[in-house]
Amino acid sequence: MNKTSTLLISLVTALLVNACGNGDSKAPAAPAGGMPPPAEVDVITVAVGSATITQDLPGRVQAIRSAQVRARVEGVLEKKLYKEGSDIPAGTPLFQIDARTYQAAAAAAQADLAAAKATFDRYKPLLETRAVSQQEYDGALARYKQAEAALARARLDLENAVPRAPIAGRAGRALVTEGALVGRGEPTHLVTVEQIDPIRVEFTQSYSDLLRLQQAVKAGKQKKADAAVVELVLEDGSLYTEKGRLQFADLAVDPNSGSVILRAEFPNPRRELLPGTFVRVRFAEAQLDGAIRIPQRAVQVAPGGQLVMIVDAEGKVVAQPVKSGAMSGGDFIIESGLKGGEQVIVEGLQKARPGTVVKPVPWRPGAPLMAPPAAPAGGKSNEEKK
Repeated sequence: MNKTSTLLISLVTALLVNACGNGDSKAPAAPAGGMPPPAEVDVITVAVGSATITQDLPGRVQAIRSAQVRARVEGVLEKKLYKEGSDIPAGTPLFQIDARTYQAAAAAAQADLAAAKATFDRYKPLLETRAVSQQEYDGALARYKQAEAALARARLDLENAVPRAPIAGRAGRALVTEGALVGRGEPTHLVTVEQIDPIRVEFTQSYSDLLRLQQAVKAGKQKKADAAVVELVLEDGSLYTEKGRLQFADLAVDPNSGSVILRAEFPNPRRELLPGTFVRVRFAEAQLDGAIRIPQRAVQVAPGGQLVMIVDAEGKVVAQPVKSGAMSGGDFIIESGLKGGEQVIVEGLQKARPGTVVKPVPWRPGAPLMAPPAAPAGGKSNEEKK
């Protein structure tokens, strides 16, 4: 085959491939003007107003009341009478200790009391007739009182053979098993009962921060806020649905940490908060007038300091240096760099390069970042298939 034939075959093949490709489909049309549409970014319009300065302090959740149930008599643990992790009222029987020895002791003490009482009752009228001496009568009375005390002790031991919950709350796991010998030598710890509704959170505040706040209020720069109501920030960053109240503030400063101890109580009806959990307590420090606050996620950190991205009148992205100060909930209070009226980008910062044209849309806090994928034509989405 010569070169002319080879070239002709290649040309025909190319024409056939091109014809097959254009049979049923068409290439997508380019956007008008040959440029993609501007990227959408979520923005807020900066406003000047009053803001509550808040501070988040680390704390730990504690039970408001906690009682260790211990074996106060010696014996073999026969049975566990409660369900671990359940909420129980005060006085609920928790365990059964072998009580046969204490039943026998109580019966013997009852018999001794009956005998002592009979002797005392017989001596009482004889004393009036001088048939018995005063000394004999006093001895009978003493034995009667001792028998009463012995019976009371025996009954108390018999009662303690069934340890009960001293408070209402949640009973934890049993620390001993059936068949164990308890109460020998020292009271054996059987279980802990904790009251967790309401529940307590203990946290600390730096005394230097407290002093700075007092000086700012005294100078008139800030107004004192109602710090009695506090909020709780959970480990995942979300806010606890119930608000708490400040119950206690220590009047002394810890010399080791330079802080004061604070304590707050929160309702816990659904038992969401458990003792030992680390949380952050958010409480109001002061009120500030003429403040500018923006979401924390809108502020970026650059080598030269902090900055935000704003959309100017022409729709272009401009980097604006700012300086943040205190916090107001999850927002920064801006001390300088913004005056009010600017459109600050909150979502879509990865698409907002300085100088690019964007389409600003109002930011909706709590809205999903991405919409679920649409179902293909004639088919079902993954969620519908489930």
